[in-house]
Amino acid sequence: MALQPVARRSVPDEVFDQIIDDVVSGEFAPGESLPSERKLAEVLGVSRPAVREALQRVAQAGLVEVRQGDATTVRDYRRHASLDLLPRLLLPRGELEPDVARSVLEARLLIGPKVAALAAERAGARLGNALRETVDGLEVDQDPVVRQRHALVFWDHIVDGADSIVFRLMFNSLRASYEPAIDVLATVMEAEVGQIETYRALTGAIVAGDSAGARRAAEDLLTPATEALLAAIRKLEEMP
Repeated sequence: MALQPVARRSVPDEVFDQIIDDVVSGEFAPGESLPSERKLAEVLGVSRPAVREALQRVAQAGLVEVRQGDATTVRDYRRHASLDLLPRLLLPRGELEPDVARSVLEARLLIGPKVAALAAERAGARLGNALRETVDGLEVDQDPVVRQRHALVFWDHIVDGADSIVFRLMFNSLRASYEPAIDVLATVMEAEVGQIETYRALTGAIVAGDSAGARRAAEDLLTPATEALLAAIRKLEEMP
């Protein structure tokens, strides 16, 4: 397919983002009715069709319930949204949300070892070259942000090897949440990306088809940085 000029961001996209942000921030509370299409169009200075399209997308994301001829009601995103919402929850309005960051880290520590074990069972030696090349790059590059990107590629290969669409989609969402904060986390994550020998041990276990060894190596790799970040987040949460 021939490349086409990139269009500017559409009006419905902008409306969608504003409504999502207000739902996530609590500006619109669960059970509350949104203003009418006409009122939203007036306040935002856009057309009613643009508002209608944006509301349909917000409804598809599980954040509002739209009833023909009735009010549009805000839903509790904690009960109805999907992992696609995670990046917005982690960095609402550009600031790190500590309790969401804690949840991401806890999920990462619980899921990572299981994914590594599955990769050892299902892919084994087929991942050898890709994992070794990534670890070599991790060892050579000294820039902390670049090293984190190598680590993301490393885990991307492992998730492929696990051959689980559910874990793949979860990884995609966690990665989308993590990448916007990668510069901020560079210093703390050095405790993890600097463990070259542990990366090699995990690679060796996966290539050997040793699922138990892969699980242990993944835990050894993920635990130090996770504990350090969780401690930092607890301090943030304790601040007045």
